[in-house]
Amino acid sequence: MGFAAAKTPNLDRLAARAVTFTNAYAMSPWCQPSRTALLTGLRPSTTGVYTHYDSGWRNSPVLRERVTLPQYFRNHGYVVVGAGKIFHHSREDQDPPSWDRYWPSQTQCMLPHGAAKPPLNGLNLRPTVDWGPSWKAKHEMPDWKVADFIVEELVKPQDRPLFLACGFYLPHLPWYVPQEYLDRYSLDDIPLPPLLESDLDDIGAYGKRFALGEGMMDPEDPQDYGSGKGIFEKIRAAGQWRLAVRAYLASISFADDCLGRVLDAIENRPGDRSTIVCLWSDNGFHLGEKHHWEKVSLWEEATRTVLMVSAPGLRQGVSSRRVVNLMDLHPTLIQLSGLPPRTDLECRSLVPLLRDPGADWDYPTLMTHGRGNHAVRDEQYRYIRYRNGEEELYDHATDPNEWTNLAGTPGAAVVMNRLRSYFPRTEAAPVVKEFSWKKR
Repeated sequence: MGFAAAKTPNLDRLAARAVTFTNAYAMSPWCQPSRTALLTGLRPSTTGVYTHYDSGWRNSPVLRERVTLPQYFRNHGYVVVGAGKIFHHSREDQDPPSWDRYWPSQTQCMLPHGAAKPPLNGLNLRPTVDWGPSWKAKHEMPDWKVADFIVEELVKPQDRPLFLACGFYLPHLPWYVPQEYLDRYSLDDIPLPPLLESDLDDIGAYGKRFALGEGMMDPEDPQDYGSGKGIFEKIRAAGQWRLAVRAYLASISFADDCLGRVLDAIENRPGDRSTIVCLWSDNGFHLGEKHHWEKVSLWEEATRTVLMVSAPGLRQGVSSRRVVNLMDLHPTLIQLSGLPPRTDLECRSLVPLLRDPGADWDYPTLMTHGRGNHAVRDEQYRYIRYRNGEEELYDHATDPNEWTNLAGTPGAAVVMNRLRSYFPRTEAAPVVKEFSWKKR
């Protein structure tokens, strides 16, 4: 799974002691709703948290008194500590009641990491769509300091069980990394993702908006963001596609080095093999596939993500092809820890697949981006329906790049009708009207 060109020895090390889910999907292709769904166990269509809201997910009437995953462990006697990006990165979203301690503070999840004089790439795209060598030394980078804090917590003696959450920001944009990480990748050897020039010819106008948007498109906004060239096309026209992919890979390698420091501390800790370790990322990322850049689409690249779970007494160094959702981590961690099960979750425990990665698992997974826009994925198909009724169907057995939209072809209706049954029957209104990233 993943980008084969990425140099990730520590991810490989964790995979050797874990079950890796090669078909794991985010509930949403945007970080706040994805993280909110995992940490609360409720779907965006239930909570109304569909995108990045400027006033916090606790404003959802469904979530005001909701017990989060770390809170649940805290309520059952655990010391609950976190650092970095876990819920989201804004002050209102950090949720102090979920933690005993947090770095850098209970109301701030990350140190500033923006550029002093953006843009470093010279393209003047949206502010975060930037990359280049960091002006900070490795040990000054926010993610390195997150690892410092986590390592310190791991070596402390504990009189109660520990729930420890470590959130690295990279490879989230902007891709500012020390030069040594860029130097790990020869520009001549950087592979570019597969691209079909006519890829968007068989999808509707609404789907094209996601591909050709100028920024983090608000799906509630009727403005047509796809009327011109999107961010990817501007990057390609400027001759920076390969440079951007290298910066992405360099950011992954930096995060991998931070992960390695945490794994070292876990493995040197007494009782290492009694520790449950899970690794996940909140969404995927387009690097030009389907003429799109970043996330915020309902296609494979934006919604498929990494998920590894290592637990005592369970399988190690194996993978599962079963389709799962990141939300499923919520009941999984509760069950693995022997805590009372929750009955108020919209997800299911992965423990059966941790015991037998090939076990029967007939549970297609749902993904949502904005009210009325949904995708369902099973082991063969991806079905998308947008709020205006446009549909897309892709057969991953023959079309892993999602280049051929089968909606409307003979036999497609049977598949779409089956997958459509997994859509939510009711959908909450958005919590707060989302701000729009207008064209710069």
